[in-house]
Amino acid sequence: MASYLPCLLFSFLLLSSSAFAAETGKIGVNYGRIANNLPTPTQVVQLLKSQSITRAKLYDTDPTVLKAFANSGITLVVALPNENLTAAATSKSYTDTWVETNIVPYYPATAISAIAVGNEVNVDSNIVPHLVPAMSNLYESLKSKKLDDSIKISSPISFNALGSSYPSSSGAFKEELVSNLVQPMLEFLKKTSSYLMVNAYPFFAYAGNSDQIGLDYALFRPNSGVVDSGNGLKYTSLFEAQLDAVFAAMSALKFDDVKVVVTETGWPSQGDENEVGANAANAASYNGNLVKRVLTGGGTPLRPNDQLDVYLFALFNENQKPGPTSERNYGLFYPNQEKVYSISLTGAGETAVAPAVNEGSKVIVVGQTWCVANEEAPKEKLQNGLDWACGAGQADCRPIQPGATCYNPGSLVAHASYAFNSYYQLKAHASGTCDFGGAAHVVTQSPRAVAASSVSTTNLQHSQSASSDASSSFLHTTTHSTNIYIPNCLADYQESVREFVRAVE
Repeated sequence: MASYLPCLLFSFLLLSSSAFAAETGKIGVNYGRIANNLPTPTQVVQLLKSQSITRAKLYDTDPTVLKAFANSGITLVVALPNENLTAAATSKSYTDTWVETNIVPYYPATAISAIAVGNEVNVDSNIVPHLVPAMSNLYESLKSKKLDDSIKISSPISFNALGSSYPSSSGAFKEELVSNLVQPMLEFLKKTSSYLMVNAYPFFAYAGNSDQIGLDYALFRPNSGVVDSGNGLKYTSLFEAQLDAVFAAMSALKFDDVKVVVTETGWPSQGDENEVGANAANAASYNGNLVKRVLTGGGTPLRPNDQLDVYLFALFNENQKPGPTSERNYGLFYPNQEKVYSISLTGAGETAVAPAVNEGSKVIVVGQTWCVANEEAPKEKLQNGLDWACGAGQADCRPIQPGATCYNPGSLVAHASYAFNSYYQLKAHASGTCDFGGAAHVVTQSPRAVAASSVSTTNLQHSQSASSDASSSFLHTTTHSTNIYIPNCLADYQESVREFVRAVE
């Protein structure tokens, strides 16, 4: 009997650790429609299902959209827009009619889990006084239909509702918002067992303070972290630091027991010149690493046992959104349903993959192959792919830096080819790692390859000094021949390889 005790004890410890482990968070996406070129709602549902996305957030209650989501298995947060708050606050008959028209005909076939009453009302002082009364009336209208337990009422606040956010432990709401918005709203949420909706964008903080905030810290990449001087907690991501500033602000008002859901967060793939960090590589890193962080489980340093539930912003690039260029470039997908960049939304596989991998063009490659830039690809695609490969993709791009062996002639196509191939070789020719949104393709013959059987590997080694890992170098010796293939890293594919070979002989 004694021989079974270690096994039983081990099993008990495993079960105990599982039982007390923090829950895994959930990922959703915002489905905005300020555009004139989007796919139909039915197509959108199919797109979401193809990506295994089971949660979405809307900004209204459009009937066509609600019908399309019926029996889809996708849970929705719908919205009462800001322009309806005054009417909702002053008349319960208005909210009764609104619920009767916009909720009852669709629920439960369309799985509505919550209603966002307004959006970032805290930035508009004219409607601030109407928010909580509107929420209360809407709740009572749901209650009259016995839907109050199934459908929660909340309202997204923007991060700038905080007057203080650094360090996180000093988090506090703006004084002018406490009594007429935050305090009564938190009381309502607690009373109705709902949660606070928060829109948090580390991008804004980084873009405005890139001289003080590290990019790795903003993108969930490995970094040394930041220690909060107020409570000693260590943060390795700006997102969690921002979220804990909200928790600290709530705690200061004695609302530690109200949960938080991040209803918007994201990173733009393009921006204006002054929008520092707005590019596809950073967007892929931020959203991809955020998904991985959420689905890994656990909470923030201040609330380690609270799961992180997050809605990414946004599903599509929306071409009619006003404001800076970034506003029209937060999408995970283009309106034609192609990916702006490729990330896993389920936590499976690589978190962030080269921008806009064309899933339909993946090939299985064997033997000696290379990845080269498509000279016909748009410059923007080439640049985004180059930035990603040399950044999040961790390709060895030192040889194409100014003054290095492969910098000249400094053309985008040449540099992109070097970076694409370095990433491709680093990933051991893995399927899908040579596409970059159509900006690259696999070749089975060395680009303008030179048969250089008379050149010894020893003679070439000094050309590899920029990289200690031969797998990420442009010099590869074939397994079955004495030829050494050297994909060109200079200007002229036809002549410069020969010159390079002659130079190292």
